[in-house]
Amino acid sequence: MTVLPQPASRGTPQEAIFVEGTGFHWFQHFAVAPDATSGRGLAAVRTTQEAAAAADVHLVVGFGSAMVGRLGMEAPPGLKPFTEIAGSSGRRAVATQEDVFFWAHSDRHDANFDVALTARRAFDPIGTLARETPSWVYRDSRDLTGFIDGTENPPADEARDLAVIAAGPGAGGSYVLAQRWVHDLDAFAALPAAEQEQIIGRTKPDSVELEDLPANSHLGRVVHTDETGDEIEIYRRSVPYGTTTEAGLYFLAFTDDLAKIDLMLGSMFGATGDGRHDRLVGFTETVSGAYYFAPPAETLAAAGLLT
Repeated sequence: MTVLPQPASRGTPQEAIFVEGTGFHWFQHFAVAPDATSGRGLAAVRTTQEAAAAADVHLVVGFGSAMVGRLGMEAPPGLKPFTEIAGSSGRRAVATQEDVFFWAHSDRHDANFDVALTARRAFDPIGTLARETPSWVYRDSRDLTGFIDGTENPPADEARDLAVIAAGPGAGGSYVLAQRWVHDLDAFAALPAAEQEQIIGRTKPDSVELEDLPANSHLGRVVHTDETGDEIEIYRRSVPYGTTTEAGLYFLAFTDDLAKIDLMLGSMFGATGDGRHDRLVGFTETVSGAYYFAPPAETLAAAGLLT
């Protein structure tokens, strides 16, 4: 393993994480062959970055914990592969950890496709495209269930405090959770609107939190406070995807501490705390799940990548 020189100054997050308002998204996960050199892996990433820059597509690059080590990058504390979560819900948050993650987003589906195709071709000689998901914004940023998604999300100017590691190893980078959820839209749509709201914990038309919030609602399971009473927050960038026969939510989140996400997922699936689970997982299930590290610009530059 070749250890990359560490930059003297660190701390600039990848700007594409915080660009909001784009209408089309494309997610790719690559497994890199064990015998592929770090130089070939970095060359494939740079080829993808150059295609994104030429197409005016925003691109976020993330690496799994094993790949961070293979590339000789500085790993933040607690970086780990995603592992399966199971609990009282009877459902599981499945683990499908890969090595390299790309999130391309812009206002042109065709431009995202061109970048994704370049990425696949760049990685073909050294690995495998494990999964990819083209996605898009639905109506006024709603999930396909009809509820507004991301109401709890902080404004972009505040998100940096939540999504970016402030100091120490990996400072300026972010931990990333990427999951694909498949919804049972027919079953959910068959419920009365009032029952749907009890499951989500918000009103459907305008996303107002219910006054008498059910403890097993989605909102009741994912909202937690720390020892000082402040809400524990992450920065969500989720978008819907799919066809009329298989559709759902591509859940993407950035944080400065993976323990926050572990807490929320454990609570959703009834694996921690009071043993209750989120009623929403009865209508949706995960088919992928991975943790990545999105390095800061300085670390990318030290590796010869674009920033």
